[in-house]
Amino acid sequence: MNAAPQLSSLVPLLPEIALAVGAMALLMLGVYRDERTIRTIDGGAIVLLVVAGVILLLLPHGRLVSFNGSFVLDGFARFLKILALIGSAAAIAMSLDYAWRERQQRFEYSVLIVLSTLGMFVLISAADLIALYLGLEMMSLPLYVVAASHRDSLRSTEAGLKYFVLGALSSGMLLYGASLVYGFTGTVNFTGIAHAATQGSVGLIFGLVFLFAGFCFKVSAVPFHMWTPDVYEGAPTPVTAFFAAAPKVAGIAMFVRAAVVAFPGITSEWQQILVFVSIASMLLGSFAAIGQRNFKRLMAYSSIGHMGYALIGLAAGTAEGVQGVLLYMAIYITMTLGVFAVILSMRRPSGMVESIDQLAGLARSHPTMAFFLAMLLFSMAGVPPLAGFFAKFYVFLAAIKAGLYALAVIGVLASVVGAYYYLAIIKIMYFDEATEGFYVMPIELRVVLGICGLFNVLFFLYPGPLVGIAYAAAHSLF
Repeated sequence: MNAAPQLSSLVPLLPEIALAVGAMALLMLGVYRDERTIRTIDGGAIVLLVVAGVILLLLPHGRLVSFNGSFVLDGFARFLKILALIGSAAAIAMSLDYAWRERQQRFEYSVLIVLSTLGMFVLISAADLIALYLGLEMMSLPLYVVAASHRDSLRSTEAGLKYFVLGALSSGMLLYGASLVYGFTGTVNFTGIAHAATQGSVGLIFGLVFLFAGFCFKVSAVPFHMWTPDVYEGAPTPVTAFFAAAPKVAGIAMFVRAAVVAFPGITSEWQQILVFVSIASMLLGSFAAIGQRNFKRLMAYSSIGHMGYALIGLAAGTAEGVQGVLLYMAIYITMTLGVFAVILSMRRPSGMVESIDQLAGLARSHPTMAFFLAMLLFSMAGVPPLAGFFAKFYVFLAAIKAGLYALAVIGVLASVVGAYYYLAIIKIMYFDEATEGFYVMPIELRVVLGICGLFNVLFFLYPGPLVGIAYAAAHSLF
């Protein structure tokens, strides 16, 4: 008799159900068929992610709630889930040529990415501490495996082990923080915590600090960034591209929803934590990257810096600030995927190269690739009128309106320092003596680089739609 209401409560979870069932089907196909099905499974995984995106867009608009408020599908969740799908689908597409050339073709790879995306979906919609932890672990466990997926490489094995050990430590800290928050508020639901936490007791602040420590680890923010450079450098390059894009989106979603929805009564307390984390991440990302010669390692420090900029918006604690965070993440994903498309194209007869010095003379041997890489690097540096400038503009504007003038000024100064190492790469491509050229860029990498490059170059012509969608998504939280 109650079957209909129970089934209707599963409507917000239709994309998650599609991903779970599809991943199991692909896994069975891979287990019972020989290796000729690898391409089919990779293609099937991309189709599955697209189908999940279509279902997500077709679901009724407004705020949908399931499992007694533990799972929420609102504008904020929809926006970030679409970003996570884009990052995951691009990561699978970008790995096709690499896996074939490096003889790393394994059907489990794309299935693990789909399962990790399922975890991201749960994490983005989590509205209580238990759902948040379940989503976090569901996302993280496949990541530990794909980091070590190059079984013959010592670096890859070390990256997977390092990520797993430090990830377990961060999960423990997050759980301890969650237990303290539950102990001092008597509830795990974000709305219930918000009603109970109208003033910051010492125990609650301790819980908040441990909770935020776990969040910082997942988004590679200082002081829990230590795993990032080694894991980025050691993991297979398509895996690094995935790490730099989709999981960051889910991590930021968890950070924003927990801070804004569960702790609005003690905003001034968590604002102080975020200001410190943001400044430290921006400065470390800017200064530590200057001496790097390995492109993947440089991108690791760059991503630490970018998470610092994104957290400026959250530190503002306003709807405008959250809008800035959402815009930042959308533009960050395009910049990152575009740059990794170029890193995956750095292949010579001797094999893959990762050194920045190997880009010397790229403007003469591969002018189109060099142009798009230069535009993406300018965008990362925040040079107008490219998309990256708008990303930083919106978070700095939110900080200024919230009275965080020092944070905005330090952000601008860190951007200037960070521009140095982006410009150094452009100088190598355009002015250094040419070295041996690379192989022709595979078609899927050309598509990713072209779309990401054109988005960043042409964004200023018509920024309205994305800004409007981010505005609506941010206000759905408040």
